[in-house]
Amino acid sequence: MRILALDTASESCSAALLVDGRILARERVLERGHAEHILPMLDELLAEAGVALTALSAIAFGRGPGAFTGVRLAASVTQGLAFGAQLPVVPVSDLRALAQRVLAHDEKLDRVLVCTDARMREVYWGCFEREQGLARLVGTERVSAPAAVILPAAWSEKVHGARGQAQAQDPPSARAVRGVGSGFSAYPQLREGIGPLLSGIEEGLLPRAPEIALLAAPEVAAGRVFPAEQALPVYLRDDVVHPAGAESLN
Repeated sequence: MRILALDTASESCSAALLVDGRILARERVLERGHAEHILPMLDELLAEAGVALTALSAIAFGRGPGAFTGVRLAASVTQGLAFGAQLPVVPVSDLRALAQRVLAHDEKLDRVLVCTDARMREVYWGCFEREQGLARLVGTERVSAPAAVILPAAWSEKVHGARGQAQAQDPPSARAVRGVGSGFSAYPQLREGIGPLLSGIEEGLLPRAPEIALLAAPEVAAGRVFPAEQALPVYLRDDVVHPAGAESLN
């Protein structure tokens, strides 16, 4: 199996190539200019591995949510490459990719709350559980005010008892929920509100292409792939046009 993956939905501009279980990767953290770097990164990986674009099994990409211009860039680059090489595509959630990065770093952790800064005083967020080593979405991905972020009911019951104390009979892995993402640093009220329910918070991590490639692998193996024209961005927010005076996303 050979999967080329890319992500430009955040400050991280990254590319990865999964070849028979081995991952090659490139990454640069940039304020802007992702479009200038992503194609050279992909070319470098293919050259390093000695793999032709047409020999790939699929192209995976971070389909969002994230910075609007960055998400559009990943989708358009994926479409162009996939059309030219007649390859299928695999869209992967950037929230899920970030959850996967955290789970891979801590094998004892089973639950992750991902909250990334959506600007406009909102966060993109989702809850994920470990399932056969991969992050699985619990419920739906959402965009909301920080105050509206909640844990799934089943998690809350295990994390806290009637008086809000961790239940001693639950093993640590069942109680622990890690928070991750830029939303926690952008909105202190998020940390203050849901922070006490979390075992820890990692603010600085960003989604990356290596995790996107890993999450795409079982989809490719199962034939759950899409034609190039379905390499589409996911914004979560209906209003993708900035109101007057809104801060730029990219």
